[in-house]
Amino acid sequence: MTFMDLGQLVQRQRTFFQTGSTRPLGFRQAQLKNLSAALERHEASLLAALLADLRKSPFQVYASELGWLQSEIRHTRKQLARWTAPKRGRTPWLVAPARGWEQPEPFGLALILGPWNYPLQLLLAPLVSAMAAGNCAVLKPSELAPHSAAAVATLVRDTFPDHYLSVVSGGADTAEALLREKFDKIFFTGSTQVGRTVMAAAARQLTPVTLELGGKCPVIVCADAAIELAARRIAWGKFLNAGQTCVAPDFVLVQRGVSPALVTALKKVLREFYGEVASQSQDYGRIVNARHFERLVNFLRDGKILHGGEHEATDLYLAPTILAEVSPAAPVMQEEIFGPILPLLEFDQLDEVFALLRDRPTPLALYVFTSDREVEARILAGTRSGGACVNDVVSHMIGSGLPFGGLGDSGWGAYHGRAGFAAFSHRRAILRRATWLDTPFRYPPQKISLAGLKRSLRMLLR
Repeated sequence: MTFMDLGQLVQRQRTFFQTGSTRPLGFRQAQLKNLSAALERHEASLLAALLADLRKSPFQVYASELGWLQSEIRHTRKQLARWTAPKRGRTPWLVAPARGWEQPEPFGLALILGPWNYPLQLLLAPLVSAMAAGNCAVLKPSELAPHSAAAVATLVRDTFPDHYLSVVSGGADTAEALLREKFDKIFFTGSTQVGRTVMAAAARQLTPVTLELGGKCPVIVCADAAIELAARRIAWGKFLNAGQTCVAPDFVLVQRGVSPALVTALKKVLREFYGEVASQSQDYGRIVNARHFERLVNFLRDGKILHGGEHEATDLYLAPTILAEVSPAAPVMQEEIFGPILPLLEFDQLDEVFALLRDRPTPLALYVFTSDREVEARILAGTRSGGACVNDVVSHMIGSGLPFGGLGDSGWGAYHGRAGFAAFSHRRAILRRATWLDTPFRYPPQKISLAGLKRSLRMLLR
């Protein structure tokens, strides 16, 4: 598709949106049902694409992408009538008699820029929200997961007219060309660096954005934690998708007295999960490309390898790895790892944890393992993050009941469930005033003193 074609595509979508066809509840419900059916119909090709791009097994794809998407669609369809209903708002005596309400309305044209690490979930979950809110949408999948991008493009093309939904494939130049077009909402999932570029482009058009970025998500393991359980849950969240998850635990801060026990438990769990040689496990994925592979291998020099470290460039394989004796100033602690390397740092008092985290960018998630509610409360009060889990990892983003989003460098805005619907909706305030009464209070010329106005407004603006 040429850049001129992009402009024509955007115009076709705008023309279709302006017909009002996407607004009726029945249309939205029908299109969400069509998307659900299309995911089932194209399941085999989607499973094959994820296997080719990231070596994800069918079980992993369904558990972390397709099954999640179907659940989001079911929840959205069930709740959509309630979400779209007008919400009554109070009006002041000054405009009585009147009735006020909020009416959720679609922005119009949405641009959704997806990442490569979960190329179905993180591209199509925002689409579910955009469709539910009554928008048209252009999807730009990541070129780093080419098989998945092609499979999604086929699914959308076979299911929806392009004046409603369309997929535009290509690299960074295509994304830049799309960002030069006028959209009414932009939703981006990816790195903080690219997120800044997206936001700068949106600012030129005064386009509202939702940014789902990343960051170094810390895990804090206190001395009173259930260590074996903590190890199991940390290992699951960290090495899922070979560590290529935006909310994966990035590093562990463990209280010194229980550090040896945690290391022992992590080693045991990793053998249970992936066997003695993880490359032979169908549950363990691969690094997305050679550039990211080399970046990760360089991190192995930043500490003492306690477990793993094996790697094979031709297979893009890097074993689940635990690093110790890591300096907070080491490169592995300066950028988001986004791979299967888990640094462990020890601490004695929580004040050390707060000091370490205080000057770092706000992470997308923070994880705390403790059995003490007072310690839990102190950590949550003394830290900042987009979301958090206590005695688990990643699970705060599963399902549709909680908003998922970042803060500061880790993102702007939230989605999932109702929060996603809200992200793609404008809350239009509407007031209808009766015509049978029109008090002269507000019209010139001035009829009361300033002191009288102050007294009157205390009542009339209630």
